[in-house]
Amino acid sequence: MNGMIEKLGKYKYLLLVLFVGLILILLPSRTSSDIIDASISQSAATGEEARLEKVLGDICNVGEVSVLRSEEGVVVVCEGAASPQVRLDVLNAVMAYSGLSSDRITVLKMKTT
Repeated sequence: MNGMIEKLGKYKYLLLVLFVGLILILLPSRTSSDIIDASISQSAATGEEARLEKVLGDICNVGEVSVLRSEEGVVVVCEGAASPQVRLDVLNAVMAYSGLSSDRITVLKMKTT
């Protein structure tokens, strides 16, 4: 038995490298289905943003609208945001559409060119 342990001791670094390599191979990695799911999620968010932009653009005096939605909240940039009434209307519309509370929604005035 001692002879066997001495032989293994001679190759301990080789065995360690093989063991670590085996563990790295067996660890789960990001698969192509994960990448596809992330892509679908991103395109769905873009679709939601486009729908929200269309609806918000139909509100009186809003003007041009751009929407950015993330998991944390929504940012709306529109031409009419200088008016408190327009900001309130946009805020209420986004709250109704997204289900987010007002502290997670920001309405900003679009810069004029």
